[in-house]
Amino acid sequence: MILYLVAALALGDPVGRLPVRAPESVGMSPERLEIIDRVVREGIRAGGYPGAAVVIGRQGAAVMSRGFGTLGWGFDSPAVTTDQTIYDLASLTKVVATTTAAMILYDEGRLTLEAKVADYLPEFVGQWKDEVTVRDLLTHRSGLPAGRELWKVARTPEEARAAVLSTKLRTRPGRAFVYSDLGADVLAWVVESIAGQPLDVFVRERVFEPLGMFDTSFLPPDSVRGRVAPTITQGLVHDENAQVLGGVAGHAGLFGTADDLAVFAQMMLNGGEYEGRRIVSASTVELFTQRAAGSRALGWEMAEGRHGAGEYLSPTAYGHVGFTGTSMWIDPQRDMFVILLTNRVHAARVKRPSTVIADVRADLADAAALAVLDDELRITTMPASFRADRAVNWNKPLRTKRSRHKKTTSRPKVTQTRTTVKKSTAKPKKATAKAATTKKPTAKKAPAKKPTAAAVKPKAKSAGASRGR
Repeated sequence: MILYLVAALALGDPVGRLPVRAPESVGMSPERLEIIDRVVREGIRAGGYPGAAVVIGRQGAAVMSRGFGTLGWGFDSPAVTTDQTIYDLASLTKVVATTTAAMILYDEGRLTLEAKVADYLPEFVGQWKDEVTVRDLLTHRSGLPAGRELWKVARTPEEARAAVLSTKLRTRPGRAFVYSDLGADVLAWVVESIAGQPLDVFVRERVFEPLGMFDTSFLPPDSVRGRVAPTITQGLVHDENAQVLGGVAGHAGLFGTADDLAVFAQMMLNGGEYEGRRIVSASTVELFTQRAAGSRALGWEMAEGRHGAGEYLSPTAYGHVGFTGTSMWIDPQRDMFVILLTNRVHAARVKRPSTVIADVRADLADAAALAVLDDELRITTMPASFRADRAVNWNKPLRTKRSRHKKTTSRPKVTQTRTTVKKSTAKPKKATAKAATTKKPTAKKAPAKKPTAAAVKPKAKSAGASRGR
């Protein structure tokens, strides 16, 4: 990484559209940043993902911008680069597109947080739905369930939309947190109703083009398909609900490069502006990225040691992750961002790719935070090892041999108990009824093990069922 930075600085060449700076020039340790290189490669070596793109930025500059591995597992697959490789961003769509669109409309006074969703979407009717507000959607407290298998009930985007809007609420709005893809979809339709434009058109014109994020879009065109890291089908959104919604949805469907996201993250750190182009006001950025309810800001998630945020980011840090293996964390206190893009859903060769990506995400956030050397932010004690070094449960069975042994040895005890009961009750009665018999008949009836074994079978099944629940 150091050689890469030296070459870039010598040539005066920017990494993406952010200037390159040596880690020392922005108060970061290059040695600690090198941990990121090791961690990401461990994930590839284990078979968690074929490649990854990483950008770490601080104080307006990129201190690390690097591609690892390849787009796919094939020997002829192109190498990943941060400026050319396009990834399916999955749920990063919720913040980069849907929430940002809501921020712009809020900034313009066209959207209020306490506005009722039904005022914008008359089809959104049913028990308690008239109480759901825009704020409820942004904090995942609308009462909508996490999701629905829309592809099973709809064949067109219109049918899928109708299915979402007719979905019954599970709880009264504001009562409980349920991370909901459906809520993000409804919010996108609120945006479209106010803006008078489809979501993809609105964010392209108001966010991506002004920021120069030309490789970020819904429905990537055929001209860039060869640069898209494959999931199941190259260039097609991985999420099946987003597919049936036409590829443009509030919860998923956005594609982009790590360098494009670096520009977006820097815009957020700058308070809504980048290189003279203001996307949204600083006060709106502050409002939407501070804690609103539980662990959630408005649209964003607060970094609390979960979902790949690691343990060392500041209390004010916020971000999001995506199912395909993507994440972006922004730390205003450290003036830093951490971006990781992978396609861990593409034919992973490890048993638990979700565990791999969770560990790698957290390690990246930790390593970046630990690399900051400012006196008031410096963390002097380094962990003895990182999650990727330990690789806990990446491939080994979650259940230990000891726990499996306990389960198999517990069953014979039940069988023995039931057999004893049968012998001490049913059998002696038959013996007294035939008083003058010899021991021979008794010996014949004693092996009543078959009926007993049969009687035990239902017990074994019910035990298995309860373990399954």
